Amino acid sequence: MIADERVAQHRPPRGHPERPERFLAVVEGIQRANFGEALQWRSPTEAPPERVLRVHSSDHVDRIMGFAGADGVQIDPDTYMSSGSLTAARLAAGAGLDAITSLRAGEADAAFALVRPPGHHATPAQAMGFCLFNNVAVTAQALTDAGERVAIIDIDAHHGNGTQDAFFDRDDVLFVSFHEYPQYPGTGAIGEHGRGVGAGHTINFPMPSRATGDVYLRAFDDVVEPALEAFRPDWVLISAGFDGHRNDPLTNLGLTSGDYEALARRIVRTSAPGRRIAFLEGGYDLDALANSAAAFTGALLGVDQVTEPQSNAGPGHHVVDAQIAARSGQL
Repeated sequence: MIADERVAQHRPPRGHPERPERFLAVVEGIQRANFGEALQWRSPTEAPPERVLRVHSSDHVDRIMGFAGADGVQIDPDTYMSSGSLTAARLAAGAGLDAITSLRAGEADAAFALVRPPGHHATPAQAMGFCLFNNVAVTAQALTDAGERVAIIDIDAHHGNGTQDAFFDRDDVLFVSFHEYPQYPGTGAIGEHGRGVGAGHTINFPMPSRATGDVYLRAFDDVVEPALEAFRPDWVLISAGFDGHRNDPLTNLGLTSGDYEALARRIVRTSAPGRRIAFLEGGYDLDALANSAAAFTGALLGVDQVTEPQSNAGPGHHVVDAQIAARSGQL
């Protein structure tokens, strides 16, 4: 677990859903799960600007850097900065880079970057959706710069539009997103499958409200796993948002902590030890966030635990059918 309490110094206005208590809730949930020696805690270092600039434009980075130490800065209708935000954002972008170093040294089978602000909505040129820098994209770009192939699996309830934008025309990154549709930001339709040499390297599952875990698992088994086998990534990165939980106040999906555990076990089954890094994205009900993050972490560690029952019998199988048909036409 890569975490630093300084990320709690990123403080949007009172009442904002992406609040410091989210970080504390995940820490408490994981500590309550008592993984013992199976879990190691490490602090991240701040990402150097040159690494962030491999994903984001200089105008975007200069703008965010220019608000260093300022309070109450509104970047867009729901994205803010406070005096601690730049440090938190650079720690969040740097956590994955530190995870690469640790995993390459054989120090663990997986890493979880417990960071905020989240990152997957930040496009190369724009902060948005609570996100300043795109944490998972910074890590993916560092890996591809080293000649490695990367799969990114985004399970947040909102589409990872920024991550998709960063790699939409690339064939060295496979991007998969499960999300409620048409939730914010309104992107992530079936037909968004990549451009040019990147065609077929973006896979979207725009799920209807109340979709349940059985649909997610079928999508993974029938579409994602074959795509991973064909793509053969060197690394698997996970945008681990837990706002698809049925109790989340911002979304309307039907998932449980047991579903997140099952998804993590699928990811472990289909990826190499020492080549898995998860990044905290969304999740806004504190209890659901704590329990889901702990369940997901336990599965990454291979530790059995008691979670909520998995959900089933919700809508969404038509989305899986449509994606299967779309990919059959592309390949």
